[in-house]
Amino acid sequence: MRVLAAMSGGVDSAVAAARAVEAGHDVVGVHLALSRMPGTLRTGSRGCCTIEDSNDAWRACDKLGIPFYVWDFSERFKADVVDDFVAEYAAGRTPNPCMRCNERIKFAALLEKALALGFDAVCTGHYAKIIRDADGNPELHRAADWAKDQSYVLGVLTREQLEHCLFPLADTPSKAEVRAEAERRGLSVAKKPDSHDICFISDGDTRGWLADKIELTQGDILDETGQKVGEHGGANAFTVGQRRGLRLGRPAADGKPRFVLEVRPKDNTVVVGPEQLLAVDEIRGIRLSWAGLPLPEAAAGEEFACTAQVRAHGEALPATARVAPGTSSEAAPADDAELFVTLEAPLRGVAPGQTVVLYRGSRVLGQATIDAARSLARPAV
Repeated sequence: MRVLAAMSGGVDSAVAAARAVEAGHDVVGVHLALSRMPGTLRTGSRGCCTIEDSNDAWRACDKLGIPFYVWDFSERFKADVVDDFVAEYAAGRTPNPCMRCNERIKFAALLEKALALGFDAVCTGHYAKIIRDADGNPELHRAADWAKDQSYVLGVLTREQLEHCLFPLADTPSKAEVRAEAERRGLSVAKKPDSHDICFISDGDTRGWLADKIELTQGDILDETGQKVGEHGGANAFTVGQRRGLRLGRPAADGKPRFVLEVRPKDNTVVVGPEQLLAVDEIRGIRLSWAGLPLPEAAAGEEFACTAQVRAHGEALPATARVAPGTSSEAAPADDAELFVTLEAPLRGVAPGQTVVLYRGSRVLGQATIDAARSLARPAV
């Protein structure tokens, strides 16, 4: 196949490209320039997609003997990921920019351009696996190394996109083996630390970064019964599960710490309460998509058994789910179906804006953006 290898500048994408070359594919490497701040440099393992990463990607391609290009996706990245991140926080939600980047940049904008240029597939260093069912339809599955599995952040991929994805690290038993292979191949990134945190907030200070992008106004902090217990400088600066920085004027009756249970940007209030009320039993999701063909019972609107995961490295918990069909019209032609997930055991700290990914065994069924989550033990305020 003609394969476009997305080269982040890290060890995973370098080894993935090397394996694609070794498999006999015609490979071209491309690094995505997602920022127009050329002076930005990576600090340790914080951030990615910087000049340093671009140079590392070029060196890897040079070692592999494949062409290398840099594509400027900075405007698309700002509109589809950065601006979306700010808008989600302004709406009182906690977004996952890595999911949005995979959805709109790496497997939408990049794949669209790759196919337009005649490539058959996009190759990345993600730890995930594509398996074909008996009829040849692609399914997304967890990688062999579940500790490094990245199928959660790929849950936004559609059947059409999976048809053109190549994940050469799918069956690799450990990250240590990838680094050892990079060392054997003479790739300079063999010992490069993994990136983490939000790539466009390289110092990790999300609240500070948002401070001059979202208008913050003073409002009330309520407890779980609706009583005012303090004031805040802007509801949008808080996230569900937060404990520090509440500055409450009235201590809890039991003397124990309180946590943010809910952020309400419409009336600019923050609801706090005891830790046990952070656990939720029911989740409602929007922007639903299936990673391959949906289960027959899901397509029929029937309840189906699954496991649900709401964090990249969180535990997948037993659950049941069902889809409530949406309505469409000329004014709103997009599918507005809703996903309802009931967890068998409560899960702590679920926030609107996060992504719930559904699994059956190792297979990713699909995903939805969490619009609401509630605890059956918590009274309505």
